Amino acid sequence: MQQALQRADKLKADFGDTYVSVELLFLSLLDGNDSVADALKKLGLTTKNFKEAIIELRGNRKVNDPHAEGTYQSLEKYGKNLNELAKAGKIDPVIGRDEEIRRVLQILSRRTKNNPMLVGEPGVGKTAIVEGLAQRIVSGDVPENLKSKIVMSLDMGLLVAGAKYKGEFEERLKAVIKEVTDSDGEIVLFIDEIHTLIGAGGGGEGAMDAANLLKPALARGELHAIGATTLKEYQKYIEKDKALERRFQSVIVDEPDVADAISILRGIKDKYELHHGVRIQDDAVIAAVELSSRYISDRFLPDKAIDLMDEAAAKMRLEIDSVPEAIDDIQRKIMSLEIEREAIRRENNKEKEAVLNRELADLSEKRDALKAQWQSEKGVLDTIRAEKEKIDKLKLEADQAERQGDYGKVAEIRYGRLVESEQKLKDLQAQSQGENGMLQEEVTAENVAEVVAKWTGIPVSKMLQTEIEKLLHLEDELHKRVAGQDQAIELVSDAVRRSRAGLQDPRRPIGSFIFLGTTGVGKTELAKSLASYLFNDENAIVRIDMSEYQERHAVSRLVGAPPGYVGYDEGGQLTEAVRRKPYSVVLLDEIEKAHPDVWNILLQVLDEGRLTDNKGRTANFKNTIIIMTSNIGSHVIQEKLGQMEGWNNAILMEEAKEEVMVLLKQQVRPEFLNRVDEIVLFEPLTEEHARKILTIQFKEIQHRLAEQHITIEATEEALNKLAKEGFDPLYGGRPMKRVLQRVVLNELSKSILSGKIQKESAVLMDVDKEGNLTFENVEVEI
Repeated sequence: MQQALQRADKLKADFGDTYVSVELLFLSLLDGNDSVADALKKLGLTTKNFKEAIIELRGNRKVNDPHAEGTYQSLEKYGKNLNELAKAGKIDPVIGRDEEIRRVLQILSRRTKNNPMLVGEPGVGKTAIVEGLAQRIVSGDVPENLKSKIVMSLDMGLLVAGAKYKGEFEERLKAVIKEVTDSDGEIVLFIDEIHTLIGAGGGGEGAMDAANLLKPALARGELHAIGATTLKEYQKYIEKDKALERRFQSVIVDEPDVADAISILRGIKDKYELHHGVRIQDDAVIAAVELSSRYISDRFLPDKAIDLMDEAAAKMRLEIDSVPEAIDDIQRKIMSLEIEREAIRRENNKEKEAVLNRELADLSEKRDALKAQWQSEKGVLDTIRAEKEKIDKLKLEADQAERQGDYGKVAEIRYGRLVESEQKLKDLQAQSQGENGMLQEEVTAENVAEVVAKWTGIPVSKMLQTEIEKLLHLEDELHKRVAGQDQAIELVSDAVRRSRAGLQDPRRPIGSFIFLGTTGVGKTELAKSLASYLFNDENAIVRIDMSEYQERHAVSRLVGAPPGYVGYDEGGQLTEAVRRKPYSVVLLDEIEKAHPDVWNILLQVLDEGRLTDNKGRTANFKNTIIIMTSNIGSHVIQEKLGQMEGWNNAILMEEAKEEVMVLLKQQVRPEFLNRVDEIVLFEPLTEEHARKILTIQFKEIQHRLAEQHITIEATEEALNKLAKEGFDPLYGGRPMKRVLQRVVLNELSKSILSGKIQKESAVLMDVDKEGNLTFENVEVEI
């Protein structure tokens, strides 16, 4: 071993090294005359071919530090060859973006500062442009001076991972830079998320970050690099470092429009069909782009549309691989009957057992038939998937043969094996399109809409017949909780129907209303009942009490505190609520009490359906119903109520409305009123309305008592007495609640606590001869 080390020490001078490296030690072992050298030579190793291997591995690098071996083939360790991936067909086709790719080629052809920087929002396709460049280089569809270029993607994560000692990261990066510069411009280094270079590795006094290591090579034109980053990160990191910024030429990558995004999805559709083993209809592609563009506002095309299509296809694949519902239902019935049969066997009832056996036999036969059909259909779909994979491989093989100039093989594949496979695929697809099939293998626009509904909570999928019926009779649903107010209910119902039919203006909220009227007439109750209808939960409402926003500084609470202030990280009360629930009822209660600056913020919401918070994020109000309530002019209505006896109510109400509108225009600026869809004056309640409110509130008491297994009923006389006591046109429906609490709930609570009324009791509320309410236990009818 000592002799081998001495020989290695001599060899290092031949190679110009300062340290003895592992490969030189191995070469010295090969140079010896002992059994180790003989064993190595028997394996076919010679001094000559091993020296050639060392030169190929090292290039012209010398071993001048103890860790030099770690810098060999750095690009292979810390990067990916995009050209090789393109040749292997592992990169999705890049559709469009011709202008951006042409601009990148133009910058790369410059003599100095030939480094493009792709800048754009996340998900617009910056990385795809570089992948498209690699595909064009592989296919020879680039200018002559760029045909031999190799695009290497640098993985910053791999470069940093495991670099625990000071200077180790910088050493790795220097090795990568040297490998790129030694290629004489043949290697183009792609650095995705290039802003991560700023500050990377610069730990400790006198240390340089990665960006500073790149600058000299970039300035001299020795290093060809393509960077990619988002607009936000470009402003935050790159623009601040002017020396780095000037070495790159920025290429702005805009979000594609709907038509371009549809073309992109059509181009990559085949790859997703192949991966999931399903077919994606063109309607589904169009729906993915249009629905994502309309309903997903915090992400960008084409990324969000691709994700929609991908998830819809994945959902379809899961359904194909899962046991169909029809088989699952039968299996559960069989299990239930088998349990029943075991119980009957213990009773020794032969007749019942025979009946169950026949039923089980029929169900088992039906299950087996369905199972056989499912497995047969699934087998056909699996064969289709395998055939598609075969076609994909043949196309790739033909492309590779064409690049190598083997046109005989190209002809054999394209006009022989490929035609045969495509015909087989057509036959299999025709076989799978049976009318009574158990499995669906086509992703439709409806499947995409279901995914959008799950992501956002916005019901954009096709309505079931029950929902259509419910929507057509929405007024009746709302009247179950709100007495009177026909005009307000009709206007809100029309807005919801427009939304579900897809006919509302996509740039504005579903509807915006100002509800005016005296207290207790149902303004807030209508908003709650609408939320209850839309979400089956009356608490699913974004409610903001505007009396909390009377001070000027309180306005910032709606959109979030500015930077440097307490609460900056929490976001705005209004913007955060709508960002989390984009399909909601927004109730701004008692809006006249808010500071005038609040109205300025709401102008944008009513007109454009959007509001930007303190962090620059946009809350989308296009799928909200905005209801603003106000008591402006309530004193006018109360004055008119005093004159109503002997007068025509309609005339007085019209006069009241005119006076209230004058007061409203005095307090609210015209540009705000002009953006509201409807201003609705809630009419004062009549005795008839009071009776209906009583019925609604009495039903609530019945539900509450039913939870304690107590039934309560009331005679017409008792209800009429309560309605008369609780009716007050000045205060609306709220006195009714107080009367019920004082007269009914207080008496019932005493009776329950004293034991007069117990569980499983039935109580009748009636009026005695003196006109007082009575509560009596009655027999429960069974």
